[in-house]
Amino acid sequence: MILFTQAQIVTGASSEQGALAIDKGRICGIGYGENAVEKACGGPLPAGTEVIDLQGKVLMAGGIDAHVHFREPGMMQKADMSSESRAALLGGITSCIDMPNTLPPTTSAEALQDKLERARGRFWTDYGFHIGATADNAATLAGIPGAAGIKVFMGSSTGNLLVDRPEVLETLFGLTGRVILVHSEDEKTIRENLKKAQEQFGEDIPIRFHSSIRSRRACLVSSMAALEMAIAKGTRLHLLHVSTKEEAEMIRAAKIHNPGITAETSANYLWFCEEDYDRLGSRLKCNPAVKTAADREVLREAVANGVIDTIGSDHAPHLPAEKARPYLSCPSGMPTVQESFSAMLTLAARTDLPLTQVAALMSENAARIFGLQNKGKLAPGYDADLLIIDPKAEWTVGKPAYKCGWTPYEGMSFTGRILEVWLRGEKVVEKGETLNDSPSGEPLVYRPIG
Repeated sequence: MILFTQAQIVTGASSEQGALAIDKGRICGIGYGENAVEKACGGPLPAGTEVIDLQGKVLMAGGIDAHVHFREPGMMQKADMSSESRAALLGGITSCIDMPNTLPPTTSAEALQDKLERARGRFWTDYGFHIGATADNAATLAGIPGAAGIKVFMGSSTGNLLVDRPEVLETLFGLTGRVILVHSEDEKTIRENLKKAQEQFGEDIPIRFHSSIRSRRACLVSSMAALEMAIAKGTRLHLLHVSTKEEAEMIRAAKIHNPGITAETSANYLWFCEEDYDRLGSRLKCNPAVKTAADREVLREAVANGVIDTIGSDHAPHLPAEKARPYLSCPSGMPTVQESFSAMLTLAARTDLPLTQVAALMSENAARIFGLQNKGKLAPGYDADLLIIDPKAEWTVGKPAYKCGWTPYEGMSFTGRILEVWLRGEKVVEKGETLNDSPSGEPLVYRPIG
């Protein structure tokens, strides 16, 4: 048994000093207040117990990032499962769920199995995969086990993943027992905006016009359609990377009619705004686009009050040379999985966002939404995926561990440092370094969801 004492134990419900015991990779007890140690141990301290005095440092559940693009298979010059999951682990993420837009895309049972086989022995975090919907596979997806959720590009698409035929969307949104994850940007609106920009600038479009091309309206048109269909069908909709203040209000209203609707944003939309395009240039180019400071402020309020349920990094690495291309050939996406949790700790330190809400956003809610067994929570019986955090430590973001070698957060000042990461009861990160020579990630197990 290992016993953490004098820990500031932070969950989605409370932040209270106490003791937490782990044994055989699981949390076996938690105690608060007087006799906290005895409560955690279920009696006197057992002989041979390793006691770790945290001296008031924060103890939280490891992060769950349900929105990453690790680029394997097909784009391994940019990233791979091993390099990016190690970076995630260094950033306090202990479980990752990878998106389907790889080459080939993950749109069949065979492609999903290929990813699971590739992941074995190479993931540093525990891992899972979403499966992608196409115009042709919607009728088969319900019968494919082993995927966390079904990713739907309702508007702007990647590869052959565009799903815009009404009868196909009706089938997908009518699926029960599955989470439908939706990328909401309207392709028609984007094409019209791009045509206007090309008429004005030719092929040399300034990067700061990205948010005018991948515009507010493009998001609203698609998100409104998704929310309306989810209300009508009772869909377990998870709306991804919310980037506008209007979408936050739409989600709040939609949840009244369908409590199964949930939403995600990225730390990127809570940290950056349009003013940063001049400083970061094409490195800030992502889809949906980073919007205004006013949008950022409303999104911060939405994560604080529970309108938005989860933080997904949307980790999307590209090589520096690719990001240096002119606007039209520069790929969209930013690598941020290593910085996501720390960015949220920083927002908690500098705004009114409570650490309890960070615990919900980064761990508990994703585990609940996707039915992750024994994950995301500090409670007896759950996996001992733990973070030890100094919430007041000031530090500067350095070079990340990504294969692509860069992050838009490099050089920025953060508050709140992750000192140690534990995965299923084993300390795997300390002082910014992985402690094992090889990965120990295991596949996530899913509970049935309603």
